[in-house]
Amino acid sequence: MQIFMIKKFMKGSDFMVNKKENKIVNKGINNQYTDSIFEIIKHLDEYGNEYWYARELQKALDYKDWRNFKKVIDKAIVSAKNSISNREDWVVEVNKPIKTGKGKEEIIKDYKLSRYICYLIVQNADPNKKVVALGQTYFAIQTRKQEITEQEYESLSDDEKRFYQRKLTRQGNYTLQKVASSAGVKNMAEFHNAGYKGLYNGETADDIFKRKKLRYREDILDNMNEDELIANLFRINQTKQRLIKDNVQGENNAKAVHYEVGKKVRKAIQDIGGMMPEEMPTPKKSLKELEREKKQLENMEQEKLEEVK
Repeated sequence: MQIFMIKKFMKGSDFMVNKKENKIVNKGINNQYTDSIFEIIKHLDEYGNEYWYARELQKALDYKDWRNFKKVIDKAIVSAKNSISNREDWVVEVNKPIKTGKGKEEIIKDYKLSRYICYLIVQNADPNKKVVALGQTYFAIQTRKQEITEQEYESLSDDEKRFYQRKLTRQGNYTLQKVASSAGVKNMAEFHNAGYKGLYNGETADDIFKRKKLRYREDILDNMNEDELIANLFRINQTKQRLIKDNVQGENNAKAVHYEVGKKVRKAIQDIGGMMPEEMPTPKKSLKELEREKKQLENMEQEKLEEVK
């Protein structure tokens, strides 16, 4: 399970306070408590990971004083430390510019919170608040939705399995890039190509793109079948573990490790008589195309419902 370690960083407009969202949150709290209180303040990063801002969650949970809510966050972090052995990122500290009553801009401290940390926060929040009970149910269900049993996985369609494995590779690449950056990697494209070269017998990402005959700006990972995604996920996770375990430092050393891991994954596939990654068939439709079709279908269904009304 992905969790979030305390870390400072600051971006510009990405962390501006969304007055519209705050207004909706307050309206929801004043009228009635529903799941939408937490849904409307949920955010997604570029890798598809969910997160919530602490200041927005504070309002949703009806905490008027930031200092009191910060104590709840601290308790949640302690709980996470005691229950999770494989820690990655827990809470990401961010600085957010806001407009004061006098029209001046002021920087305040906020946190990006993972789903799991939010779950621990509501577990440690004031049980006398009605909205806290709703939060406990909401985040427990959301956390469970991200888990999948072997039986459940086997019941998925081929395309659903692709979506599931693609999400794992996206999250894996996100973590690998952070580990690689800490090791001193500056050129991420070359670093990723080192892994592809090892796994694909010398092919770079561009070579794979051309072999699959993809259109401009299509993502090669969105055009892989389940088995090819799993092979790449194994490469990604094993590289991350090697970089951490061996405390690898320096861009060239990190690239060498990625290439070596890619080659070993390839050899493992070869030794068990599996199909080489470059021989695996490219699905007829990319995941982005399937997403568009799904969205179109949902819109059509919505229009039909509105016609019936």
